[in-house]
Amino acid sequence: MNKKEVSQKYRIPIEILDEYESWGLCNVVKYVMGEWQYDDQDLDRLSTIMALHDVGFSNKEVEKYMRLLLETNDSKEKIISLLNNQRANKLKQIHLQEKQLERIDYLKFKMKNSKEE
Repeated sequence: MNKKEVSQKYRIPIEILDEYESWGLCNVVKYVMGEWQYDDQDLDRLSTIMALHDVGFSNKEVEKYMRLLLETNDSKEKIISLLNNQRANKLKQIHLQEKQLERIDYLKFKMKNSKEE
């Protein structure tokens, strides 16, 4: 499949495909008759990239993750560390949002009580 077909079929933005190609990680992708051709292994990697973007990884973090994924030496612990860091950041965000909800609830409570007086 070429870039346009992959983008349309799997709903992957062209920007992500361009990013993937620019990292030089797509050794399997073949440049045929002026177009990149993606195979199943590329689609699997792109699926991972999309998942990483979906959970909040930056472009730089995604590239680091993908480079580690393709390494053979001691990369598993580094990848788990990246995932743990992202998880910790998400938990911090959740806790902050919980505090914000508590403040909203307090303000609602305060408003209801002030009308009753």
